[in-house]
Amino acid sequence: MDLFDDLPLHLPDAELDLRRHWLAPACADRWLQQLLAQTPWTQPQVFLHGRHYPVPRLVAWYGDAEASYRYSGLVHQPLPWTPLLAQIRARVEAAAGQPLNGVLLNYYRDGRDSMGWHSDDEPELGPDPLVASLNLGGSRRFDLRRKGHSRIEHSLQLEHGTLLVMRGATQHHWQHQVAKTAQPVAPRINLTFRLIRTQS
Repeated sequence: MDLFDDLPLHLPDAELDLRRHWLAPACADRWLQQLLAQTPWTQPQVFLHGRHYPVPRLVAWYGDAEASYRYSGLVHQPLPWTPLLAQIRARVEAAAGQPLNGVLLNYYRDGRDSMGWHSDDEPELGPDPLVASLNLGGSRRFDLRRKGHSRIEHSLQLEHGTLLVMRGATQHHWQHQVAKTAQPVAPRINLTFRLIRTQS
């Protein structure tokens, strides 16, 4: 199977819905430029093996007032929704078919910025978390592997204006990453919307 086949991608124990060109190019361009200009980006540090390391990207967490979110040992208190993010949330909720009360923005400035292997399986996301991932800007490769395995089993190219919705048992059985690349890539913002079910 071609690693870059369009979905439906039938992975065992996973539900993935890939919607290429979900946004019209003009809208995707406008949202990208506004988010780049408006977002108060931070670069938190994580504590691993006795040392502090800056995460290899810039981030911001927005959400409802009670939607604090803990991951990688960090607790993120939400910034209040901006008019733009409230508009984007409404569009994503309609596509996902459920309410979403928080969004993590990741800003990948170039190919050196990345996201390591992980599953979005924090307790506050509930037993079968839905994560809706909107991609704006440069195209990056999204890899998937079975938990407990090292081999990449599938890869998707996440392009400008693409929406990927992961639901069901996906996070129980699969990990994903956005690896570093030496290829020239344009800046990219990834918005991952979730529903925080139990608060930290």
